[in-house]
Amino acid sequence: MHVTHSYDHAGHVDFVGAGPGDPELLTLKALNAFERADVVLHDRLISAEVLALAGKTAVLVDVGKAGFGPSWKQEDIDALLVDYALKGQRVVRLKSGDPTVFGRLDEEIEAVEAAGIPWRIVPGITAASAAVAGIGQSLTRRGRNSSVRFLTGHDMKGFADHDWAALARDGSVAAIYMGKKSARFVQGRLIMHGADRATPVTLVENASRPDQRILATTLDQLPSDLNAAELDGPTLTFYGLAPRQAAQAVTEFKKEHA
Repeated sequence: MHVTHSYDHAGHVDFVGAGPGDPELLTLKALNAFERADVVLHDRLISAEVLALAGKTAVLVDVGKAGFGPSWKQEDIDALLVDYALKGQRVVRLKSGDPTVFGRLDEEIEAVEAAGIPWRIVPGITAASAAVAGIGQSLTRRGRNSSVRFLTGHDMKGFADHDWAALARDGSVAAIYMGKKSARFVQGRLIMHGADRATPVTLVENASRPDQRILATTLDQLPSDLNAAELDGPTLTFYGLAPRQAAQAVTEFKKEHA
């Protein structure tokens, strides 16, 4: 096994979670790896404030992948990781949120492992945790939901399919990543399986960042309200959760005084 927790090797790769965007939400371990890196391969969603914390001599390489748009091929990212590490570089593969949550982590681990390169995972705060804090809610609550589903709005084949019958039951809560483009598809599947049209749906754009926005709607109004809101930043969708009034008010205050 090639997992390592030391810097004794000439070249290695750290898969680091950058968190949701607020640099204060980086872990100390992530910051340490980031500051010592020779090369940082980062996603397109990494905030400028986080990138500014890289070591002064680090080379920053944007290898962002955009859903439904031009992007780096996964095999090219894998090859770049291996190439830098085999040259003796300390490589940080910086991923938005937590690298283990919809981060295409396994493919990259397999590539560096096959090349005999030591690696480790440095977890980060995932978007769902930051976004639910922003709406003043808890992902789970006694008497409401004893589980929460983390879903992706689309996968390599297009819009992702899920257990819609289970999700449609009263009290279900789901955190949907990359869900803006799939909103109408998700709405249709849930209603088809008996979901209450009045089920609360909350979208959090730019969670944890100064320009965070909260859109509170219902399953029935989701596509139309989303279209009207024109959210263009990274957005996390909560199915089954509404923001607390106080949390919504704080967000509105910050927007007005930005």
